[in-house]
Amino acid sequence: MNEADALRAAALLESAGFRPVEHARDAALLLLNTCVVRRQAEEKIYSRLTYVAELKRRNPARVVALMGCLVGKNPRELGRFRERFPDVDLFLPPSDLAPLRAFLEARGLLREAVADDDLPPPPLPDSRTGRAVVAHVPVVLGCSHACTYCVIPYRRGGERSRPAAEILAEVAALAARGVREIVLLGQIVDRYGLDRPGEIHLPELLRRVAAVPGLLRVRFLTSHPRWITDELIAAVATTPGLCPYFEIPVQAGSDAVLAAMRRGYAVADYEALVARVRAVLPQVGLSTDVIVGFPGETAAQFEETLALMRRIDPDMIRVAKYSPRPLTYSARHLPDDVPEAEKERRRVALEAQLRARLTEKNAPLLGQTVEILVESIEKNGRRHGRTPDYKPVFVEDSPAQPGDEIAARIVWAGPFSLVAAAT
Repeated sequence: MNEADALRAAALLESAGFRPVEHARDAALLLLNTCVVRRQAEEKIYSRLTYVAELKRRNPARVVALMGCLVGKNPRELGRFRERFPDVDLFLPPSDLAPLRAFLEARGLLREAVADDDLPPPPLPDSRTGRAVVAHVPVVLGCSHACTYCVIPYRRGGERSRPAAEILAEVAALAARGVREIVLLGQIVDRYGLDRPGEIHLPELLRRVAAVPGLLRVRFLTSHPRWITDELIAAVATTPGLCPYFEIPVQAGSDAVLAAMRRGYAVADYEALVARVRAVLPQVGLSTDVIVGFPGETAAQFEETLALMRRIDPDMIRVAKYSPRPLTYSARHLPDDVPEAEKERRRVALEAQLRARLTEKNAPLLGQTVEILVESIEKNGRRHGRTPDYKPVFVEDSPAQPGDEIAARIVWAGPFSLVAAAT
């Protein structure tokens, strides 16, 4: 989502005559887009702001803009931010370009009055190929679910679906510029349209996006187990261009921990959903997210998570160690009582189990021919791309260019990537 926001900001800046530079020290305007979903990400922002402050001292005319979740949606916080970050000239809430637009207009830099909704993000070209293949398009902004650990509702605001006509116009513009894969984004993407009376819902939006001329593939993320419908599963199974891939965070394998997280489902519900998806899409790519060390999580409850991962057998797990986020229920009411060393032990154990299973799971792919959308060319000349079910593949000795869809034979299978030879 931050990447999509940054591209929209880039589109606005380029419409005002700005051009990207390689090094921050050479920029007349620096825009930092921020994430605070985890404490480590927020700490990186403060470190970067220290460097930016030094650049600002060297050139006081340099404009510094801070955007994203650190700024948040609460106007009352701006005064506090201005005191804390005196070197920042502009503060932009998530997905909100109004302050940047006002800055450019005040300096007479906008040659045309182009509305934000008419600014599809420009594909950022790969430095070696000059072409971007995949673009991310937000369709649901914010979130109203309020899991006890999640700061997103407090920083990005409540759930807001964009009009389908606006989304389709943006997708068409991207396809016309050479983008071949679109990823529709939402904190709970399955809820698209539910907050807009009369609007189409996600299955129909996916069908319409997949029909846009020039596109080869369409994906969507992130899903929530409570909102994946049989209609959505059927749409993925029957619509040409929709990739057989679901990203469905589970977060924990213990019903007690899920209840404390306020996720709104039990382990049995999640397993039943995975079974429904695989019954319709046997070759589906399935990824999930897990938080280890949530307040009160015992060693036995973590073992339940390990057991659940063995049962559902996902193709990827993104593991995060719990960190309390300001304003969230867990930070205010639940003690962060799992020691850091134990959180790290659990993270390592889960990732080790995943590595061993994926090594075993990917071995049968050796010798198989798979379909790959080439996304980029590596420095060593290998082509990088993904299969429809989202497995990363490096293709050797291929003349294919980014945007080409090719067949390649797997010659090496590791746990997290594959190597193929062009056929």
